[in-house]
This record gives sequence, C-alpha cells and structure tokens, in this order.
Amino acid sequence: MNKRVILITGTPCIGKTTVSKALALALDAHYVNLTELALKENLVLGIDEERDSTIIDETAMKREIEKIITQCDRKNVIIDGHYAALVAGRDVSYVFVLRRNPIELKKIMEGIGFAGRKMWENLASEILDVCLIDALENHVAEKVCEIDISHKRTAEVVSEIMAVLDGHRKCSVGTVDWLGMLESQGVLDEVLKI
Repeated sequence: MNKRVILITGTPCIGKTTVSKALALALDAHYVNLTELALKENLVLGIDEERDSTIIDETAMKREIEKIITQCDRKNVIIDGHYAALVAGRDVSYVFVLRRNPIELKKIMEGIGFAGRKMWENLASEILDVCLIDALENHVAEKVCEIDISHKRTAEVVSEIMAVLDGHRKCSVGTVDWLGMLESQGVLDEVLKI
C-alpha cells in the first residue's frame, strides 16, 4: 500500500489542528499532532521561558515520526505541526501551509491569551512567510501548497485541500503577501512589532 503522508503546517494559532482533524476524518486517516507526540513520548528537552514554548529533541522526534509512518496501517497519515523540517521529505506527499491574515490571527491569539513577545514573534513569523520558507527549504516545491484560510470555515479549507489531493487543483505558493497588503493598508505597524 502506498501511503500518502500529508503535512499541515503554519504559524501557531493559525488553525492547523482544527483543519488537520477535519481532514483526517474526511480521509479516514491516521492523525498525528507533533506537539502532543512530543509530550506523550517525552521528547521535550525543556521550556523556553522567554517564549513560553517547549524545546523538543529533534533527533528523537524525527525517529518517532518515521516509526509512526512505517507502522501505520492506513493509506493516509495527517501530520499536524509547525515542525516541517522534522518530517523527512521523502516521506511527504504534500505540505499544506495554512496562512491567515495577521489582523485576524492577532485577534485569535489575543482571544486565547497570547501576549507580549510570544504573540509578536508569531505574528512576525506569519507576515514574513517563515513557515512557507521552512516548508520550501525542506520539501520539493511541487509538494508545497499555500492556502489562505482567512475568513473561511473549516469545511471550505478541507474542500480546497481535497481538491489538490484529488488532482482537481494544483499546488501553488507565493499567493499570499501579508507584508505588502498590510503596508498598502497602512496597518503594518499594528501587527509587526519586533
């Protein structure tokens, strides 16, 4: 059986988990959340107090991901996380980089308690295409798909992903330019503060 490994990545709070779980349900896929995996398998080396985030053992995480993919008995594996570099490129069928308007993303972050440096760094990451660049540096460009999920319901996003998986739509990147958009609207200073 040829496995299809689908990586869903993007900035924290973008909606990766919601979309990944819905896609896994639609495809009857095995679902892996990399943050949960790190905690469950004790792959955490420590806590970055300044950023309020976990430091993971990347080597051990790569091994664990490889093991899960190899042992999985389902056709589709959905991997949810912003560690695109940790999933071996040879294993990945598609990388979907979810993007969200930074003004909308800021409201979501504030709503769940993000503040200070953690929020501003993550917003800067979204504005400056960090997750997209990471995906392109670690995976074949033809496998990387950028999807703007701003103002969309989960079902719409899953439909867009399914259209790519079913061959009805091609992957594309470079479709999102938050920096240019925010600058042209005169609001860049409201969301880029690092």
